[in-house]
Amino acid sequence: MKHYIDIIRWKNLLFLALIQWLVQNSVVNPLFQKYDYQTAVNSPIFLLLMLSTVLITAGGYVINDYFDVKIDKINRPDKVVVGELIPLKSTMRYYQILTVAGTFIGITVAFISKSFSLAFIFILTPGLLWFYSASYKRQFLVGNLIISLLAALSIIIVGILAVAQMKLDYGILLFETPIPKEIYGWTGGFAFFAFLLTLIREIIKDMEDIHGDRELECRTMPIKWGFEKTKLFLGALIVLTIGGLFHADHYFIDFENNITARYIIFGLCIPLLVLVYLIFKAKSPEEFHQASTLSKYIMFIGILFSLIFYYLLAVENNLSIFGLFSPIS
Repeated sequence: MKHYIDIIRWKNLLFLALIQWLVQNSVVNPLFQKYDYQTAVNSPIFLLLMLSTVLITAGGYVINDYFDVKIDKINRPDKVVVGELIPLKSTMRYYQILTVAGTFIGITVAFISKSFSLAFIFILTPGLLWFYSASYKRQFLVGNLIISLLAALSIIIVGILAVAQMKLDYGILLFETPIPKEIYGWTGGFAFFAFLLTLIREIIKDMEDIHGDRELECRTMPIKWGFEKTKLFLGALIVLTIGGLFHADHYFIDFENNITARYIIFGLCIPLLVLVYLIFKAKSPEEFHQASTLSKYIMFIGILFSLIFYYLLAVENNLSIFGLFSPIS
């Protein structure tokens, strides 16, 4: 049983669930509070959305290991589970159960919410994960972009569900209010940040796994461009990310204090510059793994800004935080 738990990357699944919970409870629900729209903090429909996302993602990890047996035997031979500790046939059955269950729950959520967009995403995602594992991840940049897109969608769907639920109550009149725009704007901002950090991390992982990828004739960026050009590309992408953060702070985040700027500088920009340093000095798989881990933590720090957002919104609009206390009481 332990091996079946290990191959779904349960720590990553908890990380994903926590991100969705933070976006729902520290971004979406506070915006509901701001406009006096009453909603349950952890409504059953949102919990089903989380469960669906987790199950489909777990299935994606399983099918990825299924197709990567040969590569993993080269890159991390001591950690190969599929084909060694779990038979290939059992792995495929495990993938099918997880994916079918996750997709069914996701489509059920879409049906209850009357959201075509959610239905489309929950049908599209398993297909993208399959083709990513079978083919796209071995192609130049395509696989990286797909995983980054799916990371962003895992956040965007929280906003889509929230707006769909409100539309059930208010109909088309909802879109004459600023609520959908604010929900999509903020969840979209967090999603775009997750997209960029996931893209950075995926390319770093390609450098970490280059030996096995080369043996299987993959066409990843490090194989096509070499380490030096790939590192320059990553450096430019990180600089673009830093510039985007300051641009967002200046033009879109209008809270009357400098907490946001300080959070961006000390919580995100300095770690991102450290990441650039680690990438450029890295030569071994272990060093690239260190950089990959840091990029994951930076993404989480970025999502944790949702708590700062909740605090600032509460101060500005005299809201209670998680229904417990008011920051200005």
